[in-house]
Amino acid sequence: MTRTLALVATMTMVVACNRPKSPLVSNASFSERVAGAADARTPPSSSGAPESYADVVDRVSPAVVTIRSARRVRAPQQFPFSSDPFFGMLFGGRQPNAPRSDGSAVERALGSGVIVNANGDILTNHHVVDGADHITVEMPNRQTYSAKLVGSDPPSDLAVLKIAASNLPILSLGDSDRVRVGDICLAVGNPLGIGETVTAGIISAKSRSTGLSDGSFEDFLQTDAAINQGNSGGALVNTRGELIGINSQIVSTSGGNIGLGFAIPSNMAKTVLAQLEKGGKVRRGQLGVSIQPVTSDIAANLGMKDVRGVLVSAVTPGSPAERAGVKTGDLILALNGQPTNSSNELRNRIAGTSPGTEVTLTLFRNGSEQQVKATLGDLTLESAQNRLSGSAHGGESGRQFGLSVQALTADDAAQLGLPRNTRGVLVQSVDPAGPAAEAGIQPGDVIMQANGQAVQSADELRSALRKSGSRPALVLINRGGQTIYVTVRPAP
Repeated sequence: MTRTLALVATMTMVVACNRPKSPLVSNASFSERVAGAADARTPPSSSGAPESYADVVDRVSPAVVTIRSARRVRAPQQFPFSSDPFFGMLFGGRQPNAPRSDGSAVERALGSGVIVNANGDILTNHHVVDGADHITVEMPNRQTYSAKLVGSDPPSDLAVLKIAASNLPILSLGDSDRVRVGDICLAVGNPLGIGETVTAGIISAKSRSTGLSDGSFEDFLQTDAAINQGNSGGALVNTRGELIGINSQIVSTSGGNIGLGFAIPSNMAKTVLAQLEKGGKVRRGQLGVSIQPVTSDIAANLGMKDVRGVLVSAVTPGSPAERAGVKTGDLILALNGQPTNSSNELRNRIAGTSPGTEVTLTLFRNGSEQQVKATLGDLTLESAQNRLSGSAHGGESGRQFGLSVQALTADDAAQLGLPRNTRGVLVQSVDPAGPAAEAGIQPGDVIMQANGQAVQSADELRSALRKSGSRPALVLINRGGQTIYVTVRPAP
């Protein structure tokens, strides 16, 4: 079984990507940090690649710190898995000490941080300091400070700490959007607590989502530079001296590095950092829709020549989207004129826009494009965590689609935990070898629409599905209060 875990660091992992060189550490202001730095002095070889990254490592190290956090927890009566390192990794690397006389235990965690302000602001992961009663920062010269939590943001897995110090070396914040897949990388840090280590790799992918943590706003940079336990909160930097990411997670079958490391991009970190420094919390824009990727079957059903945009599977009543006229079944093709083809991308762009901002959405509906304007609301943490996931899986009452249905009654809806006024047809059975089962439809699902037509009986469902002809049918189902579109191909 594949084991996945969030990283907890003993020191940082720093990744440098091939770009023109510049100093990696400065005492610049925030605006100066964002602007960039001068050229570094790593001599190139005859082939154009640097012969050594020693100068890069020397300059990065002073701005990287170790973070130790502790919290007192109520100890259970027994610790059946306390000696198993795998279970320790699954739960964030936190291991409780033996119970104290008062029945409590002290839970400790190690992580990393990056100094981003010369006056003592440090950026790290939320999961490194989550719930901590006491946080200590250790500098590379082994000097220690007691740290104050300025603010923490679970959806992005970022936190900002403050120590009483000045004239500290810092890493400049760069533009993570400029990072390219294939950039050569160097990893410098203290994985597994064995001491400073340097490894090489490349940027493997961008805009990755792992779903391992809160997952609300995952938009990771992926790298195959060796990242192991002991690197959470560490820095991902390019050789211009700019911070392009904060290391956050790994995916592994063994608990160690297999070339799948993930970092929060600096552009997301920059927004979160500024808000946490200013007010201790993060505000995000909210549109009020549930969205899912567009597949080739969905595009064909809607008459699209190309697979593009994202599909609206639900609209929150009273939301900015509803007030703007967005409807279930619309395709969102662009935000403010910029194409959007990823659910994750659109969600992050909306969330990164301040509440109260007016945005323009380009929609595809009934075979034509149109534009609407929406004023974004304020996204709450609860609504972020409860958003619909939007993965596409996916019937006529009959053999062609392999399922049988009945009209949904108010009592049926109540038993399913749905509002009694929910309209649709209840799936009674599904042929395991039929198209409906292949699409992911299950007994107990409520089919609300088929090919854009609301259905409340088996006959209405049959009629609506026939409109597809030989094309895949687009079906809107409600499962446990969450709605999602699925496509069902008729049996040949």
